[in-house]
Amino acid sequence: MDQPGIHSEPTVKREEPKEAPKQLKIDVTAAAIAQIAKLTAKRTSEGKPPRALRIGLRGGGCDGFSYLFEWSDGAPEARDHVFDFDHEGTAVRIYVDKKSLIYLQGTTLNFVTGLMGHGFKFENPNVKGACGCGESVHF
Repeated sequence: MDQPGIHSEPTVKREEPKEAPKQLKIDVTAAAIAQIAKLTAKRTSEGKPPRALRIGLRGGGCDGFSYLFEWSDGAPEARDHVFDFDHEGTAVRIYVDKKSLIYLQGTTLNFVTGLMGHGFKFENPNVKGACGCGESVHF
C-alpha cells in the first residue's frame, strides 16, 4: 500500500551486545581458610564432621541485618553458591545462599587477631552503616 510521500523502511531489530553476567564472589583470606580448616579438624576429631561453613545475612539486629556464621552438616541447598578451598590438604567448603551473596558481593572474610581478641571479620564494601555494638549492619 504505497501512499505518496510516505516511505516505509523495513524495521531492523538491532541486538545490543550482552554483558557477561556479573560473577558473584567473596574473597576468603589465607588466615580465615587456615582457621576454618583448624576448626573443621577439631569438629572431625569430636565425631561431628561438618560438610561446610555457612555464611550469610539474616534479617534482624538493631540495624537491619546480622551476619550468619554456622556449621552446615548437610548438603548444599539448591540455591546455594559453594566455594571450595584447600589448606594443606584439608578441604574447606563454604555455602552462601543466593540472596545473601548479593549483599556480600565483594566481601572479604578474614580472621584477625589483636589486643582485643581474635575472630572472623566480614570486610563488606556494601555496608552503609553499622550499629554501635557492631553486631548488625544496613545496606
